[in-house]
Amino acid sequence: MGISPRTLQLAYTGHEQITIYNIIKKMDFLIVIPILAGWISGWVVNYLADVLPVTRQFSHPACPKCGQNFPIAVYLAFRPCPNCHQRRPARVWFVQVIMLIANIYIWFKSPFGIFHFHPPYRLEYILGTILLTYFAMVFVIDFEHRLILHPTSIFGALLGLGLGLWINGIIPTLIGGLAGIVIMSVFYYFGVLFSRLRARRMQTAGQDADDEEALGFGDVILAGVLGLILGPFIWIGLLLGILLGGLAGVLMVFYLMIAKRYKTQALMVFMPYGPFFITSAFLILFIPTWIAPFIPK
Repeated sequence: MGISPRTLQLAYTGHEQITIYNIIKKMDFLIVIPILAGWISGWVVNYLADVLPVTRQFSHPACPKCGQNFPIAVYLAFRPCPNCHQRRPARVWFVQVIMLIANIYIWFKSPFGIFHFHPPYRLEYILGTILLTYFAMVFVIDFEHRLILHPTSIFGALLGLGLGLWINGIIPTLIGGLAGIVIMSVFYYFGVLFSRLRARRMQTAGQDADDEEALGFGDVILAGVLGLILGPFIWIGLLLGILLGGLAGVLMVFYLMIAKRYKTQALMVFMPYGPFFITSAFLILFIPTWIAPFIPK
């Protein structure tokens, strides 16, 4: 699968015209599978990210500005709302491109439909695509709304349990899920303490306290789901996610300081941690060579 050595040789010798058509001819026709799967999974992620935070169920997608239901053809083509002409957010194209690239990547990394990763991970392409779609859905919804919804958590738990049993076996799977919940519960209650201290500081400064939380309980459930999948490596996933979140926090502090907004907005900025945990799990499962030196054999 892929471009043959002959094609690469001709690119240097100039004995045959190198065109997109000639390159495509040298490629396996089955490349159509990840292209279609990537585009369809992008549709799925965008649809779920549009409707679940609003209705909490499968429903007809509607324009967020005027509430008019999208015609299916208009929605799938990412065209503006026919009623108020509101354009679709840039996120829809970003998701489509990322899902397309990711599906093609995991296809080429999986000869005959199997991921040949370093132990202990060995995922079939179809299951890998389903997991990738779940990751992307949770990432987008939490990033945009700071929500990890119960329906997505239930689906994730079932998916994670099935994958965990296949990848790691029953004992490591259950231990990983329990460890994820316990570890994140500790951080969650530290977050509750921080939120209380923040509320007192806001009241002292003459501001009205709100109900913002440093960490939501959805993050605890997500950690349990990822623990089912990662098994004994959940601690690496959580540690890497916390480090990624900390790096993003430092960058946010620098931005507030440069914009001279630190004193007024430092206590008002909250970041969702779900995307960082999803990113760390993605790296461990799909690009393990990037972090292999840090994983004990």
